[in-house]
Amino acid sequence: MAAQLVDEHRLPSPAAPGGPPPPRPTRLTALPEVRWAALAALAFALAFPLDLAGAPAWTWGPLYAVCYAAGGWEPGHAGLLALRARTLDVDLLMVVAALGAASIGQFLDGGLLIVIFATSGALEALATRRTADSVRGLLDLAPATALRLAADGTEQRVEVAELRVGDTVVVRPGERLPADGTVIEGASDVDQATITGEPLPVAKRPGDGVFAGTLNGTGALRVRVDRDPGDFVIARIVAMVEEASETKAPTQLFIEKVEQRYSVGVVVATLALFAVPLALGAEFTETLLRAMTFMIVASPCAVVLATMPPLLSAIANAGRHGVLVKSAVVMERLGEVSQVALDKTGTLTEGAPRVAAVRVLGREAPGGGGATAASVVVARDAALALAAAAEQPSEHPLARAVVDAAHERGLTLEPADAFASAPGSGVRAVVAGQEVRVGSPAATLGERAGAAAPLGLAHGYADAPPAPPREHPDGASHVGRASRPAPAEASRALAGTPRAGAEAAPEVAEAWRVVDEEEGVGRTAVVVLVAGRPVAVLAVEDRTRAGVADAVAALRELTGSEPALLTGDNGRAAARLAAETGIGDVRADLLPQDKVASVRAWQEAGHRVLVVGDGVNDAPALAAAHSGIAMGRAGSDLALETADAVVVRDELGTVPAVVALSRRARRVVRQNLVIASVCIGTLVAWDLFGHLPLPLGVAGHEGSTVLVGLNGLRLLRGAAWRRAAA
Repeated sequence: MAAQLVDEHRLPSPAAPGGPPPPRPTRLTALPEVRWAALAALAFALAFPLDLAGAPAWTWGPLYAVCYAAGGWEPGHAGLLALRARTLDVDLLMVVAALGAASIGQFLDGGLLIVIFATSGALEALATRRTADSVRGLLDLAPATALRLAADGTEQRVEVAELRVGDTVVVRPGERLPADGTVIEGASDVDQATITGEPLPVAKRPGDGVFAGTLNGTGALRVRVDRDPGDFVIARIVAMVEEASETKAPTQLFIEKVEQRYSVGVVVATLALFAVPLALGAEFTETLLRAMTFMIVASPCAVVLATMPPLLSAIANAGRHGVLVKSAVVMERLGEVSQVALDKTGTLTEGAPRVAAVRVLGREAPGGGGATAASVVVARDAALALAAAAEQPSEHPLARAVVDAAHERGLTLEPADAFASAPGSGVRAVVAGQEVRVGSPAATLGERAGAAAPLGLAHGYADAPPAPPREHPDGASHVGRASRPAPAEASRALAGTPRAGAEAAPEVAEAWRVVDEEEGVGRTAVVVLVAGRPVAVLAVEDRTRAGVADAVAALRELTGSEPALLTGDNGRAAARLAAETGIGDVRADLLPQDKVASVRAWQEAGHRVLVVGDGVNDAPALAAAHSGIAMGRAGSDLALETADAVVVRDELGTVPAVVALSRRARRVVRQNLVIASVCIGTLVAWDLFGHLPLPLGVAGHEGSTVLVGLNGLRLLRGAAWRRAAA
């Protein structure tokens, strides 16, 4: 489906693939239901004054005929097809009622019924199409064509659907990116707000990932295509939301099940209202009018429309704000949750390590050689520069974190010679003539009695096979070099650090003390050795996502229970994150089956559990929970497949927003059912125990149907999401 959507939805002007996509709301006249309803209304508007004025029948009769045909043929045809399938359609009841009124000379009343019914159908069709437009319009963000680089180096303009994994595309300044892929050449700032929600353009350099539909800045890029067009993020968003629109909520399924029996009951009651009074001598015309009026006002049109428009509107609104709800069933169930369980890494945190502190040994302790604040800063930068220079060729996540930290500080990184990576030990390289080692405490400092095991990522630091050295763009590695020390100057900056030899044991002891301090607060410790002696400890942590504390507080307020942290990470790291984000229920060191056991325990206690996660280890809990939400960017394929909803932009604040939106949709459904039931009950009682004019019955019945539909469409507005997110 997604691949077909990519083929069908294209920008009107392929020559300008980088331009902003024009809005494409469905025009009223584009819908056949609207055109037929307009023709029926026009014919009725012309016939009505002629009929009231007493003009000859030949002047208004054909107009009424046009009105009946234009407004009634489509629902009548649909009703006959349903009847052939042995189901009774409400549309057919309306057409029969209109024809019954016409058969006794009540052309005006029948025409009014046809016009109102056709208008109601047109509004429903328009609402459904606009809902689809709001989601499918996301595809217009991606250009229709791409500039593909051929094997001989020539550029070819091709359809996006023709791109294949491994192709190279050229993206000029100001153009929209045509594919999901990886930058292989060039540098630019890319506006990713449509996909990730980031408010500012993001710097992109070789090795960085990009998304189709995002807007390139002032630089030219060459991008390797990493996904087929049908698997682009935008295409998957549309496909998932369209699949969700095809599902039906339990409330809707119940209503449709009852509708068939109810409709049969309406027909039987109508026949009884017509036959019994006639058998008792009642007047034919008045009896038929009463029976027709009863069939109209008792029809469950408004009840049928009570459920799906609110839920589909909520799905479309959530999709526009980065939450893909896979079905109407899920949208209804999300509002029922009473307990929320959150994963740690990749959910509450970004899932990517960063250097939080650089601890230079012998410099930061009280009385550490009389070091001044300025000299400590210089020593920190020097230690980080040496470590990053040694780590440059490595692709390990911790190595990337160290190099990124050096880039952020504007440090100059010189090439590393004799680079080697030993699994479980770390990396070793010669930088500016000195041997530099960076690795886990156990590998660099040696084992010690009673030493705490390295935590988190340090456990498997440098587990990955050695990666070949990679070249970094000059601009990425040489920022602010005038004010930062180069590795060649690092040894001079660290000259105050105690030397190896007799004092080696105190250095190691101090290093272990710093390691214990950092690991005690949940960080991962990485030790830097220069010429065989420890000079610094790098404290690495997984950065907490923005807005997590607010999201946790909002979930607590929505559910009335304390959100829980379920993680396989160690207890100290989990406790530190829980304290930072305000989570009171912490369950650490859990295997996947332990997470499932926690979920089932809550459910046995009567809770309806929502699990939010991202990894393969979260998939069993996502499947076992009442509802599951996966983080889209950080999430594994298994988690994304198992979850009931996906947060595309990894913004945890959208989780309480979509739960609140679901609850509002459920309230709107209940409002609609009350409106429909009250209107039907009032009109039926009026017809049975009083005298309800047919035009008034038609207006009341169709008016309630339109009111119910419009009430559900309120959830399409941006204000509905803002209110849910408040």
